[in-house]
Amino acid sequence: MRQRIFISATIGTASGVFCWFLLAHFHQGAADFGWSIAAARDLLAHRDPYAAPMQLYPLPSALFGLPFVWMRPELAGGIFYGISSGLMAFGLSRYGCHRLLVFMAYPYWAGFLTAQWPPLILASAFFPLLLPATLAKPQLGIPVFLTRMTRLGVFACLVVLILSLLLVPRWPFLWISHFHNYARFIPLLVLPGPLLLLALRKYRDPSAIFLLLMSLMPQRWFYDMLTLWLIPKSRREIVWTAFASWGAGIWRWYHIPHSVTEVGRVAVLTMYLPMLGVVLMRKGDPDNQSAQSRA
Repeated sequence: MRQRIFISATIGTASGVFCWFLLAHFHQGAADFGWSIAAARDLLAHRDPYAAPMQLYPLPSALFGLPFVWMRPELAGGIFYGISSGLMAFGLSRYGCHRLLVFMAYPYWAGFLTAQWPPLILASAFFPLLLPATLAKPQLGIPVFLTRMTRLGVFACLVVLILSLLLVPRWPFLWISHFHNYARFIPLLVLPGPLLLLALRKYRDPSAIFLLLMSLMPQRWFYDMLTLWLIPKSRREIVWTAFASWGAGIWRWYHIPHSVTEVGRVAVLTMYLPMLGVVLMRKGDPDNQSAQSRA
């Protein structure tokens, strides 16, 4: 336990400082997390959080932004990403330090410059009290919620949801009215995305169900795929899927995408299809396979 805490704290501190440095260097403010902080400030000032036309986050995200409203934006974004990374590391290390190889995956690094939510959403898969984080970005949170829900986790989500409705009863309708501003792709519908239906051959494997649920969710950029790394369990599975994911990073380095469909196709080729390979080639109990990989 001491080792896990030390490693997680180190990862959280290092990632938080690095994220803060990038946000400050590129004058990004709190980047994507800034929308949650802005909504929290609107709540405190009794303003409509959805008066901003590009406010695409549901109101529960504002509750996560409340502790950060008095901080400098760059510092707030760095602390948020650092805490999220530390919790992600602590959750992953419960099943062996080899699971920390998930931090090699390109989607984790793609999230630094914009202080993204996926590390916290991935962490919520391991801690029921963190499950309300799935409400902050439901297009990524729904697959985690449906496959990892517990009685305590569901209760925590209901508390956060009810509190948000008490604060702004009409927020779901206001939020839905902004959907047209969200540029997105659905992996299953982007060629060669239909191949992901082959996961139905392993329908008894929860990882296959999770992969299919993720493929049905609207997504926009490569950082959204980080939660896919709940699927690989063994060292080999994690290393090879992380290695394949950097194909997207190399592609982005040399190419400016012209549409989200283009991004979706690269995401399917470099992340979704490798995960499909993991699901189809896995034999036996994945948890036992994971335990053997630690030997």
